[in-house]
Amino acid sequence: MTNTRFLNACRRLPVDATPVWFMRQAGRYMPEYMALRQKHSLLELCRNPELATTVTMQPVNRIDVDAAILFSDLLLPLEPMGLPFDFIKGEGPQIETPIRTTADIDRLKTFEPRESLSHVLAAIRLIQRELDGRIPLIGFAGAPFTLASYAIEGGHSNNFALTKSLMYGHPDAWHRLCGLFASIVGDYLVAQIEAGVDVVQVFDSWVGALSPADYREFVLPHTQAIFARVGGRVPTIHFGTGTSTFLPELREAGGDVIGADWRIPLDDAWDLIGHDRGIQGNLDPTLLLGPTERLLAGADDILRRAGGRPGHIFNLGHGILPMTSLEQVQRLAEHVHTQSRVTVSA
Repeated sequence: MTNTRFLNACRRLPVDATPVWFMRQAGRYMPEYMALRQKHSLLELCRNPELATTVTMQPVNRIDVDAAILFSDLLLPLEPMGLPFDFIKGEGPQIETPIRTTADIDRLKTFEPRESLSHVLAAIRLIQRELDGRIPLIGFAGAPFTLASYAIEGGHSNNFALTKSLMYGHPDAWHRLCGLFASIVGDYLVAQIEAGVDVVQVFDSWVGALSPADYREFVLPHTQAIFARVGGRVPTIHFGTGTSTFLPELREAGGDVIGADWRIPLDDAWDLIGHDRGIQGNLDPTLLLGPTERLLAGADDILRRAGGRPGHIFNLGHGILPMTSLEQVQRLAEHVHTQSRVTVSA
């Protein structure tokens, strides 16, 4: 697949309308997804290629999105490394034996993703058959800081105190850990590309907890290694939240397209990133919970700031929230396409 609205935007080529997709576009706000969750756990959905295909296709069949994203979870590489986990209702992921010492890092295992995560690759092949060329498929993986923070904290954290304590107190061990994650994630993304994804996104969901100086010292070289491993095989997207203070460093780490969240106006973010990169974003997900008029006004403001410049992919600044109305998501996608047809052709 080469010439589509979404892929052209990734390459900063002209498009007929701004492409749209949504992080977490498959998931808890969709009634058909919740019906599946009555029968299966989240990990069962991720580990079963047929079920993962079904969930991936649910928003494609209900919303006018320009890309599908593989239904999976960024924590899946942890288990074959020796860090089993589960999802606890109301609390999110929980690592059974979190990393607490440098000895815990030394015990981690490397693995071959084509074997240990073969179910993900099987899902990709099934999804591509189901998509049948309609729209591109995005693969993804977690970035080293985000994976390390989950592995060290044991789950989500508000202050990342344990993570930063290891990072500051044992920098050599930290770099060893992130180097391991970078190697595994790079190989995993290449395996996804070989299985058929058209684009890959690197999620650094929690990296906004760092200062620009800490990002440069402790994270940038490892994320850079992932993008170097992927090379130019497919277009790449680099996303993090809370990154307004170090968007130039995010760009330096890699990615053809850099994600921006809602905490910074899109045109300001693009100026910081540089116009030789694409940009993805950046509507506040909570606007989908408000009045339609305010939601669409927010979308119009983003399109105005993009100015029809090639390289903009419309998305949220983070994932769709569970209480979101499917109808609001449908309206938003339709509105962005309709309004941007005027802007990009002006």
